[in-house]
Amino acid sequence: MQEKPYFCPNCRSNRVKFSMISSFSRRFLKDAVTGAVQEVGEPDELPEAEPTIQCQVCSFTGNEMRFIKQAEREPRVMTPTQPISYQ
Repeated sequence: MQEKPYFCPNCRSNRVKFSMISSFSRRFLKDAVTGAVQEVGEPDELPEAEPTIQCQVCSFTGNEMRFIKQAEREPRVMTPTQPISYQ
């Protein structure tokens, strides 16, 4: 996962709430007659070329570069703020 800003290309309102989705593989053996599970292995994470990201606002799911490119097209502008002092 890259250390770059994200921006949801679907709802275009979320810049902070995301989930990374990963896939796992788990081996198991079943009885051919009864269908009962006889043995279950440990889960192995499947390697992915690029992470799959999900927006937690609208549930849009896509590859990481879609979220990064959207953030680059519409960057968040930092505006300086001055505290107001009341006297």
